[in-house]
Amino acid sequence: MAENCEKCKFRARYDQKPNSFLGRFWRWHINFCPGWKAYFTNLSEEKGGAARLPSVLWRVPSRVKGEV
Repeated sequence: MAENCEKCKFRARYDQKPNSFLGRFWRWHINFCPGWKAYFTNLSEEKGGAARLPSVLWRVPSRVKGEV
């Protein structure tokens, strides 16, 4: 099941257009998908922990000047 994540059309759509319906559906879906978790775990082991979700998922809101 996890090998399908590499060539998933929904994932490709997310990489191209994260705000599209299919992109948003894929992002919601990976929250509970056992195939994605197996793929991501396997990817992390192969790359020595360097695997990451697409950078869009990790964006941190910029701070407003003067905030601590």
